[in-house]
Amino acid sequence: MPQARLCSCWGGRVLPLLLAYICYLLLGATVFQLLEKQAEAQSRDQFQFEKLRFLENYTCLDQRALEQFVQVIMEAWVKGVNPKGNSTNPSNWDFGSSFFFAGTVVTTIGYGNLAPSTEAGQVFCVFYALVGIPLNVVFLNHLGAGLHAHLAALERWEEQPRRSQLLQILGLALFLTLGTLVILIFPPMVFSHVEGWSFGEGFYFAFITLSTIGFGDYVVGTDPSKHYISVYRSLAAIWILLGLAWLALVLPLGPLLLHRCSQLWLLSRGLGLKEGGAPEMEGVPRPQKTPISA
Repeated sequence: MPQARLCSCWGGRVLPLLLAYICYLLLGATVFQLLEKQAEAQSRDQFQFEKLRFLENYTCLDQRALEQFVQVIMEAWVKGVNPKGNSTNPSNWDFGSSFFFAGTVVTTIGYGNLAPSTEAGQVFCVFYALVGIPLNVVFLNHLGAGLHAHLAALERWEEQPRRSQLLQILGLALFLTLGTLVILIFPPMVFSHVEGWSFGEGFYFAFITLSTIGFGDYVVGTDPSKHYISVYRSLAAIWILLGLAWLALVLPLGPLLLHRCSQLWLLSRGLGLKEGGAPEMEGVPRPQKTPISA
């Protein structure tokens, strides 16, 4: 009996969901390959061309020496050292940058452009993440629980007057709009202005960050040619924490707002039909159909 129930669960729910999941991954792999493979090949060819031109201009170097130098650059990049500029570049481990890194650890973003290189730093990072990640989850869950308590009061909105229902919907819509502007629109505009990105690149960075994907292709405060204020990366870390908290609050609100709007629209449509059709008399029961006996 339990075996049959397990097979029914797999066949009825898990298997279709697993197939949809695999198909979605295959779709993503296909689209990304079509969009990115050609650009990667062009970048690789361009890099090889630049290396050959460099060797032609500097005949004292050979291919092996150039490859060793490229290896040194790659190792420096992995350790968080930007090859551009010189030794006067700002430190990646000043307090603002360290605060930004700590925020990326507890939120599991992990851009990958910076990581501890010392053994002591790596050990501390492990234990710091073991405590910080659950702490971040508890913090976001508490925010969600507070919102759930507020939404529980909204579940009884049918008992409230029509004016109060409309005000609740407008309040939710205003909250979503202002939150979107403050979290997803204004920060990308600031990042685009400071970093020299387009707004699309800034919005892409904001989405990849707040979704905790964190590719690391766009990271704020890493250009050595720019002079950032000392608290720039600390403010970016605070924005990340606030953005994740806002998303924890907003995710339940979107479906609720759509549900409330549809209910209000159906209710108003029903009233319009009542006004246009024959009025119903309250307190008078409707006539019942009685079967005709043979």
